[in-house]
Amino acid sequence: MNNKKNTIPRYQQIAIEIATRIASREYEVGQKIFARSTLASQHKVSAETARRAICVLTDLDIVTSEKGSGVIIKSYKNAEKFIEQQKNHLSLDLIKNNILTCIDQQRKDMDLLDKYLTDLVAASEHFRSLNPFVPFQILITTDCAFINQNITDIKLWQNTGATVVAVHRNHQTMVSPGPYLQLQENDIIFLVTQDSNPDVVNNFLYPKE
Repeated sequence: MNNKKNTIPRYQQIAIEIATRIASREYEVGQKIFARSTLASQHKVSAETARRAICVLTDLDIVTSEKGSGVIIKSYKNAEKFIEQQKNHLSLDLIKNNILTCIDQQRKDMDLLDKYLTDLVAASEHFRSLNPFVPFQILITTDCAFINQNITDIKLWQNTGATVVAVHRNHQTMVSPGPYLQLQENDIIFLVTQDSNPDVVNNFLYPKE
């Protein structure tokens, strides 16, 4: 997208400059101020650019222009009205350009966020390839279907494919507690499964009625 600001044409800029000088009463109504060739020379523009500037002012009844008579001031009020309209146009252009700038910044932010997410997924996949068995934990409560039973008797591995690798009990953590670990209230057991899905173990230990 091209977000460059709209540039006011040079002839329009000259028309605004002249209207501003008229509105500030720098000239008198009826006063002849210059010829087109003089205007072109003063602003260092082509005769065609000067002609278009005068046409704008003439069409708005700010000045009159006749061949051989130069440019003559006609109306302060119309000059003031023209300047006010230009201010409103400039305000609208500024608001529009600010909106376009915000949209462009949002796109850049979204592109950056997408890159970060892609990097995160790639890093996660790499970590998983290095650590295929990521432990998860489950709290044993009185609602457990196998409270005070050991993991061999309940056939935990056969039913869920999960292996207990540690248990946290009474402020101590035991690593590799063995197949005869008895599940007690408030135990936090750490397990690994081939698919790293804790739902299977949760559903086994806490079956839905």
